[in-house]
Amino acid sequence: MIEILNPTELGRAKLSGTLVGTILHTIKKRVTVGTNLLEIDQWAKEMILDADAESCYVDYAPSFGSGPFGHYICTAVNDAVLHALPRDYALVDGDLLTLDLAVAKQGIAADSAISFIVGDARPAQSVAMIEATERALSAGIAAAKPGARIGDIAHAIGTVLSGAGYSINTEFGGHGIGSTMHQDPHVPNTGRPGRGYQLRPGLLLAIEPWVMADTSVLVTDSDGWTLRSETGCRTAHSEHTIAITPKGAEILTLAPRSLR
Repeated sequence: MIEILNPTELGRAKLSGTLVGTILHTIKKRVTVGTNLLEIDQWAKEMILDADAESCYVDYAPSFGSGPFGHYICTAVNDAVLHALPRDYALVDGDLLTLDLAVAKQGIAADSAISFIVGDARPAQSVAMIEATERALSAGIAAAKPGARIGDIAHAIGTVLSGAGYSINTEFGGHGIGSTMHQDPHVPNTGRPGRGYQLRPGLLLAIEPWVMADTSVLVTDSDGWTLRSETGCRTAHSEHTIAITPKGAEILTLAPRSLR
């Protein structure tokens, strides 16, 4: 299903997007060495409920997962990259943490992810990988114009990621979003320009470049959800929900300036 939102629905999407960005960056500011991943999940739960919003994750049970997700946020550390279940783990200096959050307010969902390094350490490879996904995200958003095609976004993302030396996994990527979290069209992180669904105003897309340092192969953790790099290498993931407007892409999941 591909949804085209009307102006009222787009207004609701902006509320959801602002909430997602606010929660992610509030948590980022709170995280320190010693923070437990289960604490982060509790913070997310409290902020979602306080905002009279709904988690898109807690009851989520797709075919690729092992039963309902059961948590409010994905907390991927180091070699984990996608769908990472919060667990009893205290973060250490230099950990690479990705927070991925999807929330619905007034019936419209928004989805975003940020990667950052915990503490004072700044491993050069990890910093470079995070920056590559952020550049790829910016390139994908810039390509998302009315009349452009999904392949234009995919090509822009892939050009940045491959140019930075990363191999690209195409099993998971971006997606349409609206009244449900995951919709068509699929937005791969590499592709050919001029191909695929043509973008039109009112379409919402979650664009999400992600990479692993030295592989493109994923393995599933014993928890049945968390996807990790096959080699145990570090990973990074950046994501925004955007709305296609007559003038181009509008990012919905930016945090307020005071939190950035």
